[in-house]
Amino acid sequence: MKIFNQRDLLWTLPLSLGMGAVLSSLQPGNWLMGWLGFSFLFFLCFSLLTVSTKWAGGSKPLAWMVALAFALRFTGGVATYLLLPVNGYADDDDDRAGFVYTDAHRRDDQAWDLASSNKIIGDFNQSYAYDQYGGLLTMSAFIYRYLSPDAHRPLMLVLVSAFMAALGLPFLWKAVTQQWGGKVAIASGWIYALYPESILLGGSAMREPYLMAFSAFALWGFIGWMDKRRHSVLWIALGIVGMLFVSPVVALVTLVIFAGWLYFASERGRISWWTVAIVIAIFVIGLFMLSSALDRQGNLGGSTPIAVINNFIRESFKWNAFKIEEGSGWVQKLFDEMPEWLRLPFVMVYGVFQPVLPAAIVEPTTATWRVIAILRAFGWYALLPVLILFFAVGPSQGEAKRRIFLWLGFAIWGWILFAAMRGGGDQWDNPRYRTILFLWEAILAGNVWVWWRETRNAWLPRVALMEIIFLLFFGQWYANRYYHFGAQLPFGQMVALILVLWVMVLLAGWLTDRKKSAGHSV
Repeated sequence: MKIFNQRDLLWTLPLSLGMGAVLSSLQPGNWLMGWLGFSFLFFLCFSLLTVSTKWAGGSKPLAWMVALAFALRFTGGVATYLLLPVNGYADDDDDRAGFVYTDAHRRDDQAWDLASSNKIIGDFNQSYAYDQYGGLLTMSAFIYRYLSPDAHRPLMLVLVSAFMAALGLPFLWKAVTQQWGGKVAIASGWIYALYPESILLGGSAMREPYLMAFSAFALWGFIGWMDKRRHSVLWIALGIVGMLFVSPVVALVTLVIFAGWLYFASERGRISWWTVAIVIAIFVIGLFMLSSALDRQGNLGGSTPIAVINNFIRESFKWNAFKIEEGSGWVQKLFDEMPEWLRLPFVMVYGVFQPVLPAAIVEPTTATWRVIAILRAFGWYALLPVLILFFAVGPSQGEAKRRIFLWLGFAIWGWILFAAMRGGGDQWDNPRYRTILFLWEAILAGNVWVWWRETRNAWLPRVALMEIIFLLFFGQWYANRYYHFGAQLPFGQMVALILVLWVMVLLAGWLTDRKKSAGHSV
């Protein structure tokens, strides 16, 4: 089977020209210039997605996943760009410009300024340094300068972002199929393609879609390298270098995940010295890049890269706790009543439940923002029970794979909790940080889902019941807060009641399983 043939050209070229014409009519500037730029990008994206899908096996489920992943992200990005100026907040600069994320808006403006200037792209100072690490800003400015020199067309960057998010799917599919099998690949692939937070980020000019694609490259290369395929290390290098270009911290976390994977997959002492040397070298380079980028944001007072990062994390935790307290009267009241040592755990738990689904449903806002909020929150609350149950998956594929899976689960939850502390209760930054490792979360959730489908284990419904209890109580609490609907329990009493009901569900489940086990042993 040819990777790309004449038949593929018969649909990619006309579709690219047609989509280019539509998008050019939605953007300012010379129509012909915009049509050529958009058409070129569409053709490049469609061609590469076709090639990568065929390379990964070309099955119909994968083709549908890739097509939907790209279409949902791109159409979602175009829809928010068109709807927010007319159905967003009139006093918000981002809404008026059609941007969901402030970071994307400011980086986009700076990329256009840089592309329109006489400066060399990539050689910019702090006046163009809103992008923390510079890589995404450089790429965005390059696209504007050479494909849209006459006018500012933000949808070009939305197109590239949607493409990068979808490009990770064939690599995820191939890696998961080899490591965990086709059933898990299907489950993980659909979770990756349809998760609302990922769709929203993939339709914005943000770092996360690029990081997901680079993570997929590195994962495929790593699994191939473990199987001693010669050229797989090139995919690892491409993925890690891409992460360093966009966000060194993700490269460091990925190296930690791979190092743990190696340890739990190998007998003690089986890891070669040159593998350790390469990992350490990349880790040190990434550490210096990260500390340098963080230090440019302000005087953090660190004499070493580790000290700079430590100071940044500590100050971030303090700042986010302050922002939560400042932004919510009831949180400020709780902070005043609780001991100081309990505040950080509270921020962490509060962050794990963001975005809160009951708040998304009842909080007054515009129709566009309500749809976005409900989809984001529903996606997270649908994913949360399967992520929680990762430790219950049995060792059906062997003890080594069981250890690797547990390591991935603990690493992912470590990142989720770190994101909750780093982003606090913020309903935007916290979920965005969490989604940086969404590729790994999709793998974890896909494994748990397949395990539950095969075993029908009772603990997934029980965890779902605990979540429903939480949602019902907080739904009534938020409804009363905004619309004075019914009586409202004091917050502390409500949390205590939820915890009591959770304990009852856990205890009843444990006793039920114990009785069943005793009956089988008789």
